[in-house]
Amino acid sequence: MNFPLLTRDQFREAVFARDKHKCVVCLEPAKDAHHILERRLWGDGGYYLANGASVCERHHMEAEQTLIPCDALRGFAGILKFPIPAHLYEDQVYDKWGNPILANGMRLKGDLFDDESVQKVLAPVLSLFTDRVKYPRTYHLPWSPGVTKDDRVLESLARFNGSEVVVTVKMDGENTTLGRGYMHARSLEYDPHPSRSLVKALHARIAFDIPEGWRVCGENIYAEHSIPYKHLESYFQVFSIWNERNVCLAWDETLEYASLLGLKTVPVLYRGPWDTKLIQGLYSPSYAGDACEGYVVRLAESFRYREFRECAAKYVRAGHVQTHGHWMRAQVVPNKLREGV
Repeated sequence: MNFPLLTRDQFREAVFARDKHKCVVCLEPAKDAHHILERRLWGDGGYYLANGASVCERHHMEAEQTLIPCDALRGFAGILKFPIPAHLYEDQVYDKWGNPILANGMRLKGDLFDDESVQKVLAPVLSLFTDRVKYPRTYHLPWSPGVTKDDRVLESLARFNGSEVVVTVKMDGENTTLGRGYMHARSLEYDPHPSRSLVKALHARIAFDIPEGWRVCGENIYAEHSIPYKHLESYFQVFSIWNERNVCLAWDETLEYASLLGLKTVPVLYRGPWDTKLIQGLYSPSYAGDACEGYVVRLAESFRYREFRECAAKYVRAGHVQTHGHWMRAQVVPNKLREGV
């Protein structure tokens, strides 16, 4: 559905006109045209009529503090269809600041959570946040042939141009996060499964060596998904480590901390200055004797969680089978380590 983008003044005027200049919550005179989803979550400013609601001073503050849910504001304003920022998921419920809300009412830390100003606004509800962080959506590079209808494509290479990057092999496994007192997959669910037994044992060994508030993200590739591996260096391979400020460590720091934890990192195909033509030609159908799903490029320097969608992107081979959940309902076929590991 197409939502016309307005200017700031047009947004304010249109929201007030639709709501008859009354607060949608209490019908008192409106003072502000409130962004239901924070405008900083949008690359274009988020000035969409369906992302606005007229509110009085009191209810504006309560909406900012997320004491009034986004869905409630939309209901009060009669908004049935609404846009969401491209990097968010349509089947996920979010608060005003882009923090995912779980079915039990608890919340995950989103893009803007660690912003000092947001922390102050969220003070009344900080007790609702868990220590879990959902691994962000990785956009496809513009030349990636494996894009599906649910994927997003990186529109600008601006953050890569002129920067040092690291290009790693994209492994075909389960995105897994290890924290000091928890572990989870991308979906945050982590029911017992034979494919997870080995990484759970690994986590039990290293959990107390992971600093408080940090998390180690990597690929659990014990079980065969779409690619049968026969030459793996390890069944768990790290691709990023995040500190307590929700900052992705620079690649050199990632290598250092992974080594301290006794963990392998994903194989590196290239490290150096961004070169579009060179990186476009990096894909090979095989790597180290196994089929290759594609590659991932990231900045070599550190970056914040909210910057992920500009600082990391992927290339996926054409026709790669998206197995997702069904591999968990099939018999586990273990991948193999290379000889000598």
